[in-house]
Amino acid sequence: MSAMFVTMALLLAGGAKLPAVYDFEDGAVGKLPPGWIAAKGGKGDGSVWQIAEDKTAPKGPKVLAQTAAGPSSLFNLCVADKSSYTDLDLTVSFKAIAGKKDQGGGPMWRYQDADNYYIVRMNPLENNFRLYKLVAGKRLQLATAEDVILADGKWHTIRVVHKGERIQCFLNAKMHFDMKDDTLKTAGKIGVWTKADAQTYFDNIVIRMVDGR
Repeated sequence: MSAMFVTMALLLAGGAKLPAVYDFEDGAVGKLPPGWIAAKGGKGDGSVWQIAEDKTAPKGPKVLAQTAAGPSSLFNLCVADKSSYTDLDLTVSFKAIAGKKDQGGGPMWRYQDADNYYIVRMNPLENNFRLYKLVAGKRLQLATAEDVILADGKWHTIRVVHKGERIQCFLNAKMHFDMKDDTLKTAGKIGVWTKADAQTYFDNIVIRMVDGR
């Protein structure tokens, strides 16, 4: 499978769609992956995204990296510009690299623009896992799990299953949230997110249909 582009192929047996996968292996180190755009929320300079290399990555050595140390008021966003999903089963692998003000990050979905989307993120500095929605630029917390400890320098996995108004969020295969919210109802893009100076690697982004196909 071509690593840089989402492949929506058909299985020979049964005709079911394969997952859509972004693994960045065909990208050029130091550049944005084709089809992805960097964006910003809040204020300040930052949100510098490019392909980097990490031999420990789960899906080949190339990863999508946020490399800038921005101010506390900044959300660093990178979006798969041609994607469009309403209900989805989204999995993202991430590795926190650096950050004194903030660390970690997570996936965005139902992204309309830089002011309207859902985000679930892990912050290893604060040891918490949180679900938010951004509406008209205002970040509203929907759920939190505290005292969540992750191994430093390792890859971890966040999974989101969103069907209708039901949102389930998992960290390393453990469900932390199962709740409902119907604020953002329409299809949107998927992407990845960090805050402030959180420098993070992302890899093996997989989108499945909610029924598991």
